[in-house]
Amino acid sequence: MMTGENEVRIAGFLKTSAADGPGVRSVLFFQGCSRNCPGCQNAGISSSDGGVKLPMSELVDLIRTECGNRKLTISGGEPLEQYPALLELTGILKEDGFDLCVYTGAELKDVSEDLLKNLHYIKTGRYVEELRTSDTPFYGSKNQTFTVLH
Repeated sequence: MMTGENEVRIAGFLKTSAADGPGVRSVLFFQGCSRNCPGCQNAGISSSDGGVKLPMSELVDLIRTECGNRKLTISGGEPLEQYPALLELTGILKEDGFDLCVYTGAELKDVSEDLLKNLHYIKTGRYVEELRTSDTPFYGSKNQTFTVLH
């Protein structure tokens, strides 16, 4: 699966989180988002030319080393804006037995089946500041959906 063709622009990596998907997980933040949702908690990583650009092989090595329990959420920014790299990364990590979740502002119907087959969970829907919630785990706003895929 690894072709090494893709590079990924990332904003950061959080080794441990209990708020970004089921269980204790690591979180990889993709750099860049053109959605510009008012009130976005990650607005500082919206620029598509910020962050650090890594070759796929280096990013995979980082994740394999730092994500000891093999549970990873990919957030952003907007991961789908780097779709070829996202698809390659999730394919590699799926083969490695990782439990994978993606947070996206897209609607579920707009996410490709090729990507969905690599994931265990996906949170979909734009963040809407007026619908902000902290009552439901993994949701930023009440209009979003958290789907268990596998």
